Amino acid sequence: MINNTWKTLGLMAFCGIMVLADPSNVRADEISGPGLGYGNYMVTVDADNVTISKDEEGQEALMTASKGSSFEVVEDMGDGFIKVKVSDTYGYIPVEGNATVSSTDEATLAALEVEIQTDAAVDFRQSIVNYALQFVGGRYAAGGNNPNTGFDCSGFTKYVMLNGGGINLNRSSTAQSSQGISISADQMRPGDLIFYGSGRSINHVAMYIGDGQVVHSSTYRTGIKTSPWNYRGPVKIVNVIGD
Repeated sequence: MINNTWKTLGLMAFCGIMVLADPSNVRADEISGPGLGYGNYMVTVDADNVTISKDEEGQEALMTASKGSSFEVVEDMGDGFIKVKVSDTYGYIPVEGNATVSSTDEATLAALEVEIQTDAAVDFRQSIVNYALQFVGGRYAAGGNNPNTGFDCSGFTKYVMLNGGGINLNRSSTAQSSQGISISADQMRPGDLIFYGSGRSINHVAMYIGDGQVVHSSTYRTGIKTSPWNYRGPVKIVNVIGD
């Protein structure tokens, strides 16, 4: 248990609201563990950039969190890693020298919940887009699903979503269009999928990356490239991330 009377109280600004914190006394292993719910403590990034990993050994990256990003603490894993909530998934952040853990009461958490989720969702979506963009210039291959030999359109989106965001999609563009939530063009955010075709028949899929652009594995001639999102008439737009 933490002593309720802290010797030193620091003030930490979070999302425009001041929250009492004592980084020198608060340890994650004292505040979180099996059976404890989210929201009693937050971890805020102090370094310029910190990699949040998919595994507690830090071997596979989930996203890069920038300075000031905050996440709900789920559990202290030991060895300097804390498990945190990232959108609708979980990640592991190395805290020592990179971030500060602070307490927040239920009323403050309720007031900040929407902002926290929104900030985390934006970071998570951008991390998926950044992962996809590294393949621009790569090869197109019919039936392809490997960055070394090439992708077709749905092989590309399936690979990016799984390896960049931990989201498992169906294999074909038609099957992928049945996943997630159908949205309108004015609701699009980076990471959403746009499906193209003839009439209502779907034969191509691309990922929206923001600023009116998509990234997709297009043709043998062009390979993986970016294009205006409406370079063809979209048949359907889908949020498969689920936020």
